Amino acid sequence: MTEVGQGAWAIRLARPEEQHLLADIEIDAFWALHEAGAVACEPTSLSIEVLRQSQAEQLLFVAVDDGGQPFGFLAGILKDGSVHIAEIDVVRHWQKKGVGRRLMEAVIAAAKTQGAAGVTLTTDRLVAFNAPFYASLGFRILGNEEMPAELTRILENEVAHGADPARRVAMALRF
Repeated sequence: MTEVGQGAWAIRLARPEEQHLLADIEIDAFWALHEAGAVACEPTSLSIEVLRQSQAEQLLFVAVDDGGQPFGFLAGILKDGSVHIAEIDVVRHWQKKGVGRRLMEAVIAAAKTQGAAGVTLTTDRLVAFNAPFYASLGFRILGNEEMPAELTRILENEVAHGADPARRVAMALRF
């Protein structure tokens, strides 16, 4: 367990019975992005199918408080030989305490253990807790010429659902 001002917390693999709790975490975290100007749409949450896939691939991590209650999560999925971060969220009350970094470190370690080529994600280029944060972990923004077709499709889907195309980028950490 890690100690912070609000108590102890830990990162671990999610349990199947916790999947239904993750939508509330995602929606709470959405409002931080909304307030930062990164999104203008209504909040949505990952499908249960993506969560199940992430869990089956041992890439669904939760941050839990000392009572075992999830307050953050990361859902990774295997795509084209890499782990793609489908979602990472921490409720606003727990943000800026190292939780997101620990979730990312957990999935990076899992990706290496599973023999993945790296980790990919899509994010907002301007918000400090998005692209600049991932860059601090070693991720770099991909140019169009090096963008895998799957990441292009994901970005296009995000734009179709209200994301600003001038702000969205794909990033990768290669091993």
